Amino acid sequence: MVMAGVGGSGSGSALQEVFDQLRSAHTLSLTLSSPLCLAVVSLDRYLSFQHPAAQSYSYDLTLTDGRWRIKCQLADGLSRWVRTGSLRCGAGLLVSQLSLVHDETRLHHSYVRIDDIHSVVELPERFLSIKDVESVPLWSQDNVTWADGPLQMSRRYYLPLWINDDPYGKVWIPNSPPPDVVIDVSRITLLANLEAFFPTPRPPLPILVRILHRSRIRYYGKPGQNIDFPFQVYCEVADQSGVMSMVVWNELCLEWFNRLTVGSVLYLQQYSLKPRYQHRSRPQIHSLSLMTFHSIEICLNPRSPASVVTVIPPKSVRPQWGLPEVPYNFATRSEVNSMNQACDIIGLVTYVGRVERLRSKEKSGPEKFWAYRWVHAVDGSSDSPFILEIFSSSQPEIFNNICPMTYLVCTQMRVCQTGSSVYLTSSTETQLFITGCHKKQPYVNEPKVKAFIQWTKTLKDSVVLRRTAVGGHYCYPPSPPTFTPTTNESITAVVELKGELESLQYREHRRVAVQGYVSAVQYHTWPPHTRQQQQEDVSVRGDRDSESALPHSSRYQRETDSSSLDSDSTVSSKRRRVLTNPRVHRQYFTRSKMQSSRQVGFTSHEEEEEEEEQQDERELISEESGSENQHTSAEGTEADQASQTQDEHQTESQPTALWESSIWLSAKQQVTEHFCCGRLSQESLSEKFCFDDREVLLHNLNLSPSRWSPDMSSQTRTHTPVACTGYFTLTILGLNKTAAVDVQFVPVVYSDDPRAAGIPHTPHDNSLLSCISTGRLCVQPDGSCPSPGSLMTSAPQLESEHVVCIVDLCLLGEQKVEMICSKLYRTTDIC
Repeated sequence: MVMAGVGGSGSGSALQEVFDQLRSAHTLSLTLSSPLCLAVVSLDRYLSFQHPAAQSYSYDLTLTDGRWRIKCQLADGLSRWVRTGSLRCGAGLLVSQLSLVHDETRLHHSYVRIDDIHSVVELPERFLSIKDVESVPLWSQDNVTWADGPLQMSRRYYLPLWINDDPYGKVWIPNSPPPDVVIDVSRITLLANLEAFFPTPRPPLPILVRILHRSRIRYYGKPGQNIDFPFQVYCEVADQSGVMSMVVWNELCLEWFNRLTVGSVLYLQQYSLKPRYQHRSRPQIHSLSLMTFHSIEICLNPRSPASVVTVIPPKSVRPQWGLPEVPYNFATRSEVNSMNQACDIIGLVTYVGRVERLRSKEKSGPEKFWAYRWVHAVDGSSDSPFILEIFSSSQPEIFNNICPMTYLVCTQMRVCQTGSSVYLTSSTETQLFITGCHKKQPYVNEPKVKAFIQWTKTLKDSVVLRRTAVGGHYCYPPSPPTFTPTTNESITAVVELKGELESLQYREHRRVAVQGYVSAVQYHTWPPHTRQQQQEDVSVRGDRDSESALPHSSRYQRETDSSSLDSDSTVSSKRRRVLTNPRVHRQYFTRSKMQSSRQVGFTSHEEEEEEEEQQDERELISEESGSENQHTSAEGTEADQASQTQDEHQTESQPTALWESSIWLSAKQQVTEHFCCGRLSQESLSEKFCFDDREVLLHNLNLSPSRWSPDMSSQTRTHTPVACTGYFTLTILGLNKTAAVDVQFVPVVYSDDPRAAGIPHTPHDNSLLSCISTGRLCVQPDGSCPSPGSLMTSAPQLESEHVVCIVDLCLLGEQKVEMICSKLYRTTDIC
């Protein structure tokens, strides 16, 4: 919602008091003596109009004090708070400076801009009583509001918060059953005849076609561009004479994208013909003995001329029209290894990774990110799962709801083979279907789909559920056995990691290679032990109780045949209250001129500064709560939170085992930059899937939402990691011995770890160096694995060893940076 002017009423509202002061300020700017704590209700992103810089996006945010909502613009200088995931929906925002901005080209249009932020904190308890955010009244003047548009009126739409290629907002018309229509098929022409109309000025006759493939949305907006809705979608359409590309432009994408589904039959009038664009990817069409027309393409435009699109209801499609059926090329897992063409797959999902982002390599226009996730699915034809790299397909309602124990169909997947590793990656034309979407899809009668359904009838729910997992660090394919700088990522100097870390955006994945010496190794048990437990421990325990990690019950009901492919397999998650923590996690920091008395990776000075910041935030929130007559309840909550923060500081303050090389003992006093990753985050470990926690699990796996759901703020669960008893922190000292970086290594121990699917099972000697080089512990002749802690006895082998370390970087949000060692090369492994 948008505010036209600043005004309103409502006694006792903190927003009212602040904005009354703002309206009366002669400078139109107000610096608050005490920051105002507001809840972030929504975040909206749009392309800046006058800023041609690479990061040229602006943000509007809707805030509430519990009594009023107001939509504000975030000053451009503060946008990094959003890009790094620190400012998020459902958080508490401490606002310290605001200003009033008037649009001098319009009457009665002004808005509030947030010019400075003190900090972002966990949501105070008093906001958790809000059940329906939309019921909180909107702060406005003269009852004039713009519900869906940006505050800067030069833009008419919002983009998705994290990527550009999803439909977002009410301007995108949803799909609905097409109405009954009567068309005149006596005047239609065939695709084979269209070349006769081009390039003559004669308008082409109507055509009747079926959609065989549809691409994801392409957004081509740029600052200063005078196009209201710069979107584009490609389709491959066919009739009895052949196949041709069709492109939908601009406003028509908003109107028709959700309704132009694969298999739909279209009656098209007033379209135009253009030379076919040759430099784009195209789907691989199989099993159709039809000609593909390469010289021209059909264009649907919103004007000049305004195209007329009619979707024919399925019941009205006549066989005599001769329209081809949608072609599929389903492949089983056992067939994929020998394929060199695009295929379609169906499988039972066993693992779903978190959504991450990759930065587009396009050098022109505003920055772009691709969202993707890793998925494992089985079909019974092989002991190995499909390993799927699935990028956003402009189907957010499906992409964000992929979860274990559902049937997943992916079309137009490309086969990727790197060495002995085979996986499937989605293409521009990939379509996704999960439980709830299969009904009436054209593929339901495919033989391999029916065979898959029959196989699932032989499965036992509890057995399959034990193999499921979600989340955690996951990267595929594994690095090759030999490092070659010409074929891998270029080597980054350790001292230059500061730039890499500072430029990371929320959930962005980036892989870098650094070279140097493994100068120190720490081993930490998992889950973390408190200080008292560490004093009591006399040895590292590597055993685990596999049964304790299993869910207590299975609510899963498998589909039994193709007609019930869409049966509901989900159970509502339990509603629980979560004890929030106002601490802003600082997961990496730079340390200058380290003192030899400090332990590697732990600095009490930074912890003291952090505790002071937390105390300031607690006092600010308490003051704000007092102004709302809620001081007593807030004090109790903050006391609990302070106690929890203190417990966290005492948790795992020392590693279980530590080795330092002679190089490090002499060099650490000379190090000017030391990048530390802190304690391993729970988000770095995959965990068991449970239907009772489905909602909160999906919420955590997906990107931070653009809207606050109060329900999610009150849910908690038990984190049950898959097969992790401990991890290592490696200190890599640069060759020049002036900079160092700490990276974490979590070895694969058991086969139920999703990462085990991508790691070769070649035997090794279970030395620490071998484990880091291969990524896993090796099963011993008696079937057991050595405890990770016992590997520390072989750490001295790393003394003076020149290595190249492959590091996966990911900004998890809230200043938490994941730095995982995925591969270590010795000098003998470097070309």
